Amino acid sequence: MKKKNTILIVDDTEINIDILLELLGEKYDVMVALNGEDALIILEEEEKIDLVLLDIMMPVMDGYSVCSIIKSKENLQDIPVIFITAKTDEDSIEKAYDVGGIDYITKPFKTRELLARIKTHLKLKEMIEHLEYIASHDEMTGFYNRRKFFSLAIERFNKSKENLCAVMMDIDNFKAINDNYGHAVGDEVIKLITKTISENLLDDAIFGRIGGEEFAALCYSKNPDNILENIEKIRKKIENLEITTNDGESVKFTISEGIAKSMETTANLDALLKEADIALYEAKGSGRNKVIFR
Repeated sequence: MKKKNTILIVDDTEINIDILLELLGEKYDVMVALNGEDALIILEEEEKIDLVLLDIMMPVMDGYSVCSIIKSKENLQDIPVIFITAKTDEDSIEKAYDVGGIDYITKPFKTRELLARIKTHLKLKEMIEHLEYIASHDEMTGFYNRRKFFSLAIERFNKSKENLCAVMMDIDNFKAINDNYGHAVGDEVIKLITKTISENLLDDAIFGRIGGEEFAALCYSKNPDNILENIEKIRKKIENLEITTNDGESVKFTISEGIAKSMETTANLDALLKEADIALYEAKGSGRNKVIFR
């Protein structure tokens, strides 16, 4: 069963709230704030608000100010805000859009118009979120793709390169797996390996699939030995995995991993990943199924 969308109503007039609860309460999860300050607290504390219905005329902080604050915060700015207002003059409507409102509904409410506008903007938000997911996640595995990995990793590196390690990983002899068992089995190997890596990486690590059988991670720890121990643990876990084909054959596989620690002289993320890549090729060239730390 699909979870109900959550709508936050922000209005200081009891009768308006009662009307909106009557109209929306059956189809949506509805929360209420009687002023702008409470609305902002709810938005920060609640995990998922899908849409805000915001009155313009309120004491202390008007709806324009509330919307401006919502749109200034990175964690809130994608929430659609629909103004509910008795104001119909062009200046008021223009200001509603200028501060980030996506639509406005005039009082007294017309039931069908209200429900249609809410439904349209919730559907639009869902479509945008889906497109953003597709753009940032690998289609096969569901983990970050190359573009998203580099975007997040560069941001992390630029904040502080201290205590960061880059890890490059590659499935050993992957072409032979595809040649001997078919691409469907190869795909299952990739899925199982990415799942295993993701589930066992240190907390706060950034991980993504950056090529066919290539993966990368950016890990943080004040003790580099913790990262080495973690990556070695992952290697061992993957070494012990297997997949059974439709013909009953057992398929085993391994990965090689290269780690590089960021130094004061490390110019940028690309330089750090290049060092990790050199370590990876050293691991492959010296027998595969091993970890090399530079």
